[in-house]
Parts: sequence; C-alpha cells; structure tokens
Amino acid sequence: MAAFLCYVGYFLAGYTALTLFFYMLSAIIPKSAFVARLLASYLALVLSSLYGVSASVVLRAVGLNQLTQWAVARSFKYIMGFSTGVTFDIEDPKGHLESVRPAVFIGNHQTELDVLMLGCMFPKYCSVTAKASLKKMPFLGWFMALSGSVFIDRANSKDARQAMQSAANEIRDKRQSVYMFPEGTRSYAKDPMLLPFKKGAFHLAVQAQVPIVPVVVANYSHVLWVKGLVFNAGRIPCKVLDPIPTTGLTAADVDELTRSTRSLMLQELYALTEKARGQSVNKAVTNDANGVAKVTGADTRVAA
Repeated sequence: MAAFLCYVGYFLAGYTALTLFFYMLSAIIPKSAFVARLLASYLALVLSSLYGVSASVVLRAVGLNQLTQWAVARSFKYIMGFSTGVTFDIEDPKGHLESVRPAVFIGNHQTELDVLMLGCMFPKYCSVTAKASLKKMPFLGWFMALSGSVFIDRANSKDARQAMQSAANEIRDKRQSVYMFPEGTRSYAKDPMLLPFKKGAFHLAVQAQVPIVPVVVANYSHVLWVKGLVFNAGRIPCKVLDPIPTTGLTAADVDELTRSTRSLMLQELYALTEKARGQSVNKAVTNDANGVAKVTGADTRVAA
C-alpha cells in the first residue's frame, strides 16, 4: 500500500508540474493555455471523482444520498475555479433552484465544460439521468446508483413513454429532480444555436406531472472552442427560467411543449450570449420548423 501511495504521489506531482509548465509556456505561446487548462480539468475531474466515492458512502449511510451529486458537483466547481479560472455565473432571480422540487431541469449542451456548469448550478436533491445498463458498470455505475441517479430502461421499451415510466414514478415517490440535455448530444457550436430537441425529457415531465425548468447557458466559444484550440479563463452567464407547468398535460401535448420550450430557450440563448460577449450575435436559422426530433424508446438520448 505504501508503495502504491508513493507512485500516486509521484504521478500527481509530475502531472501538476507538467500543467504548470504549460501555463508558464502560454506567456510565450498562447495556445499552450489550451493544453494547460485541459490538463487541469482532467485533474479536477479525478479529484472530484475520488471525493465522490467517499461522499456517496458517507451520505448514504446517514440517509442523505440524494445530496451526493450536489456535493460532488460543488467540489468540481471550486477545484475548476482555482485551477482554470473558469466558472459559470448563475442567474436565478426567483430562487427556482431552491424552491422548485421535484422538477425536470433541462439545458442546452455545448461541450464537456457543461459538467462544470452543473457543478455551479446543480440544485440539492437533483441527479442526472442515465440508461439502466450503466448500473452494471464498475465504479461509475456503482457511484451513480449510490448517489441516487434516476435510471431509464430504454432497452425493453417500445416507445419513449414506456421508457420514462419507472423514472417518472421515482421522481414522484422520492421527490427527486433530474437534469437532462434534450439536444441529446453536444453541439460544439461557435455561435449560439440549439440542435433539435429529443422529446424524452418532456415525456418524463408530463408523466411525472412535474414542472420543466429550463436552464440556458450563453454560447461560450470565446472561453472554450475545441476546434480552435481555445481555452481561456472566464465567467459564463447561465440563467434559470421560470418553471413550465405540466399539470393536466398528456402525451398529446408533448410536441407543442417541446417546440415552445425550445423556442423560449433559443431566444434567451441569444440574449445571454450578447451579454457575455458585449456585442450582437448571428442568429442561427433552422430548417426544421419545430426543431423537434422524433424519438422512440430505443433512441431516446439522456444525460449520463
């Protein structure tokens, strides 16, 4: 054990020294800052994961496992802020993150940096959603199960409504909120835009009869743009919009609910991006009038 800890210590010392080297090199070669912050981000993720393992065990033992993902998210926020200088400024003027529970929180999905966004805004008693097969995956699956993740069984479902039923029951019974990315994948967009929305999150909210709370993050390609090897320090605005009630809605209302929510979030995305950059932005035009992607239980995309 002592030898193992020694090797770990050497590795962390070497990794930290390499990261600092690239930070110093960025004074001469600006693109080196991309490598430096990338290395720092991976280290922050590892440290938060290690903390998450112990936190999940302790909080579950005292009956507070629903707080695990919130606690781990906050640790990632502080480590990333210190090591990279990147953070998200959360605007929640009406306190929805504290007062609305349970709910289905949804947000736009740009890059892997959205993990930090979750670290900054993640409300208490909330979790990500994941496909049920992840339960069997060593370490990650164990952590997600211990920390109260809401699992969705898509493999044995013929449509999205069936896939969401058990998750909807869990949300109601445990008063457990969830966070989902309805775009289903990262856009990596340089300018503000939204991919077509999958309908899984909206089916889930309607079946659980809980509100949808949109969370919109400004386009942050001026902070992180992978294709251009750009990774700068900065503060990125993120706004929590008013809850959208689903009480009384049925599956027949999901298409319109998806369309109207996407339209609302797109307009806020433009406004926030202009605020972040201090200049007007190009507004994307979609060829899909509704911006809605049809899904079945087999291809519903959820945050994992």
